[in-house]
Amino acid sequence: MSSFPGSPRILKAGLVLIDPDSAAVLRVIALQYNPDSLTRSLAVQAISADGGDRSEVLRLKGPPVETIKLEAEIDATDQLEFPDQNTVTTQSGIFAQLATLETMIYPTSAQLNMNDALAQIGTLEIIPMETPLALFVWSQTRILPVRVTELSITEEAFDTSLNPIRAKVSLGLRVLSVNDVPTGHKAASLFMSYLQQKERLAGASPVVPLSALGITGVP
Repeated sequence: MSSFPGSPRILKAGLVLIDPDSAAVLRVIALQYNPDSLTRSLAVQAISADGGDRSEVLRLKGPPVETIKLEAEIDATDQLEFPDQNTVTTQSGIFAQLATLETMIYPTSAQLNMNDALAQIGTLEIIPMETPLALFVWSQTRILPVRVTELSITEEAFDTSLNPIRAKVSLGLRVLSVNDVPTGHKAASLFMSYLQQKERLAGASPVVPLSALGITGVP
């Protein structure tokens, strides 16, 4: 709790895992500290980029492929100051927080056991295992359906039992657009909301006259 009652509440960035069919929330993962920076890259999906007809130069195949990279820190120092209230951290450091992130990109043990059982009884075709749909939440205006493409963890400090107590996490995400999922998928509607929010913001930006560029018209 802040010592100043009038101080603003700082929102946390994080990930939400939902059931892709029912949209039920399965887990909320809040980053302990908000990253200082966020890198976003957008790869244009232009027809002309792959040697198409010159008459198609301004046409797009779909939304750009957007990727996000960030670094987050996890530190057990605060919890270790109050060991009676944080027994999990006292016993295993930040393993629980790291495991929460790591299990996003693992199939569950139940899924692996089921596929193993199907293989043993001779099932010819085993459907690939589906993970929950991940949403990257960076404020109320940016809620993006994503797929985790990269997860790198650097453990930087340990307790006397070699449990990690400080780590840096590098996370790579790919935004899922309407081109990546079937029609009617929850990720598609979330992406459309994200795009429409961009359009509203672009429409609200100040109008810049041509004179700002030192010209009076287009030749």
